[in-house]
Amino acid sequence: MRNFLFAAAVFLSFPALAGEAEIRHAIEAKLGGGKVDEVLATPIPGVFEVRFQSREGVQIIYSDAQGSYFFTGHLIDGAKGQDLTEERLKKLSAIEFKSLPLDLAVKIQRGNGKRTMAMFTDPYCPYCRRLEQTLLQLDDITVYVFMYPVIRPDAADHSRSVWCSKDRAKAWLELAANEKAKVPTASANCANPVDKVLELGRSLRITGTPTLFFVDGERAGGGMPIGQLRVKLDEAAKQQATKKN
Repeated sequence: MRNFLFAAAVFLSFPALAGEAEIRHAIEAKLGGGKVDEVLATPIPGVFEVRFQSREGVQIIYSDAQGSYFFTGHLIDGAKGQDLTEERLKKLSAIEFKSLPLDLAVKIQRGNGKRTMAMFTDPYCPYCRRLEQTLLQLDDITVYVFMYPVIRPDAADHSRSVWCSKDRAKAWLELAANEKAKVPTASANCANPVDKVLELGRSLRITGTPTLFFVDGERAGGGMPIGQLRVKLDEAAKQQATKKN
C-alpha cells in the first residue's frame, strides 16, 4: 500500500559495495544487458533512487548507500502526504505534447475546445469506453484520439473504418462511446494511420489503454474520475498559457 514508506519491499543481496558506480554495476548485472540511467540521492540519508528503462517504460527502485540492498515501491513524504515516487515517474515519463503527430489522430472538439488532451485508446477496452463516456460530460475540450487497437487486434479494421468514414469523430464515438459499439459501415481500405499509431505507441512505451497525454506533457494511465480529469485539464491549460506569456 502507498501509505507505507516502501511498498512491496524486495531485498536483493549483493556483496558490500560503495558508490554510484558500484550501485550501477550491481543493478545492471540483474538487468541482463540493461543500463541504469541515473542514480540520485533521496531525502532519506543513505537511500538512493535508481532509474532505468524497461519494456514498460521508466522504472525506479531504491538502493542503500553500499549497494547491498534494493527496494521497490513508493517513497512517501509523510509530512506533506506526497507520493514522491509517483511525482518522479510523472516527470520522467512526460513528453513534449507538440511532438505528437496529431495528424494521425481523430480530432473531437466540443465547445470552444480550449482544453486539450490526447489519448491512445482501444474501442474494445472497457476502461477506455468508460473514459469516453466521461469525456462526453466535458465541454470546451479538444481530444485527439490515437486509435490503438491492441485489445482485439482482430478488430483493428473497425478503427480503420472510422478513419475512412466521412465524419470520423461521429464514427469514433458511435464505435467507442455508445453503450453498444456501432461498427462503421465505411470501407477499411482507405489510406489510414492505424499501423503508424501502433508503431508510435510502441515507441512511447504504451503498454495499456487508455493512456492520456496532457498539453503540459504529463502522461496518465487508465481512466480518471471526471472531477480529477477536469482539474488536470484546467491546470495543464493554465501552465501552457503561462509559458506562452
